[in-house]
Amino acid sequence: MWCGITCHTCQLVGKPNQKVPPAPLCPIPAVGEPFEHVLVDCVGPLPRTREGNQFLLTIMCLSTRFLKAIPLRRITTANITNALIKFITTFGLPKTVQTDQGTNFLSRAFKLTLISLGISHSVSSAYHPELQGALERWHQTLKAMLKKYCHDTGRSWDEGVPFVLFAIRDAKQESLGFSPATLVFGCDVRGPLKVLKEGFLSGGVPKTDVADFVKMCRDRWQHATSLAKGALCTSQASMKKWYDRKAVKRHFQPGDKVLVLPPVPGSALSTRFAGPYVIVRKVSETNYVLSTPERRRKTRLWHINMLKPYHDRETHEIVASTATPSSVSAAVLSREASADDDLRVLSEGQQCGRLANLAYLAEATAHLSHLSPSQCRDVLGLLHSYPSLFGDVPSRTSVSEHDINVGDAAPIKQHAYRCPMGKREVMKKEVSYLVENGWAQPSHSPWSSPCLLMPKSDGTPRFCTDYRKVNAVTVSDSFPLPRMEDCIDNIGPAK
Repeated sequence: MWCGITCHTCQLVGKPNQKVPPAPLCPIPAVGEPFEHVLVDCVGPLPRTREGNQFLLTIMCLSTRFLKAIPLRRITTANITNALIKFITTFGLPKTVQTDQGTNFLSRAFKLTLISLGISHSVSSAYHPELQGALERWHQTLKAMLKKYCHDTGRSWDEGVPFVLFAIRDAKQESLGFSPATLVFGCDVRGPLKVLKEGFLSGGVPKTDVADFVKMCRDRWQHATSLAKGALCTSQASMKKWYDRKAVKRHFQPGDKVLVLPPVPGSALSTRFAGPYVIVRKVSETNYVLSTPERRRKTRLWHINMLKPYHDRETHEIVASTATPSSVSAAVLSREASADDDLRVLSEGQQCGRLANLAYLAEATAHLSHLSPSQCRDVLGLLHSYPSLFGDVPSRTSVSEHDINVGDAAPIKQHAYRCPMGKREVMKKEVSYLVENGWAQPSHSPWSSPCLLMPKSDGTPRFCTDYRKVNAVTVSDSFPLPRMEDCIDNIGPAK
């Protein structure tokens, strides 16, 4: 079944390989102070170790990319809270703690703990791990390094976590230009390479007093932090420029109905979208709170990349019944095209070959008011001297004719492509327009090629015919093209 107006079932089921267009990228602003904004997440379950650990609580500073991984037996709210407090007592109280929508992070005990410490809690949208992309990407690196450690040493993964963290913290980050340890401590940590360097050097490190050392570390840290912030902003701008090439700017308002695309596995015959749901409020340019009355949680935060607008068929039918026949066909095409291939319908005078030159010429004097009277007369005389060039119907030449030589090829007859009712009406109007002006004629030829509508750069439809199979059997003319070098030699010293 093919419905011209998208019904409720068709919107829920979706189309094969249909994707919700991504919204423009909104990079997280680079913060200045270390541990001002931290990301918290859980990894697991992993293979159980001799200590009984199966999970990792991971914490990352957003400004310095300083990492902390704590092995845990269970990721309950109490265990996570105790581990987070130990981290906070070492590096200070952050202003914001960002987590996903796990039940251990959304529990009342975790919320009260953050409130008592004066920390704001930021929750990422559902099924959108990109919001914590820096931490999620580090999870991949952490698992790969732990896998290599277990393979080389034969020990449990929790024994290798401190060594892996030491190596990661001392590595230079591409987006920052410095290592996390340098941005946190203001100097390079003493690692294996530094020990090797000290062994080659005969002299020791010169001693300094405490005041000079503190001043040197502070100056070094401030300089490194400013450079890292600039490098991060440059990296984010480059990533946004690359990502936004295929992004589509969209927005919703409170009260709009939307469908949700949850990326969860299901049956091959199950619906791809869920809903419709009503938008309660707009949190940011990309995050919206939706009302989910049939679920256990009555409201939920979703990213705009997981949402698509829901069209109420009853409302559309009411609007369509009060419109004129011509506006109904345009509305149908606009509704169908927005879900298909971004075709949109403009005014009647902007479509295909329908021009409005006569209406423009009737008011040509008003459009030429910026010219002097003599210049205006010259332009009007030029326009009226060639009326065939400025008509509402495009003209055609009769000087030459073109034949297509297909040789002894068998006639090619193709069936018409399947298309929605809205596009079918537009195609009928285009064919009638071509026949009325003598550019096409009815035919019962054994040759037949399908027609289709393709979007122009401005979004309006372009009437096309698929002649690819005809072109494959067409005998092309052999005409030797001149060589570029000969053309340049013929021009010579001409300017």
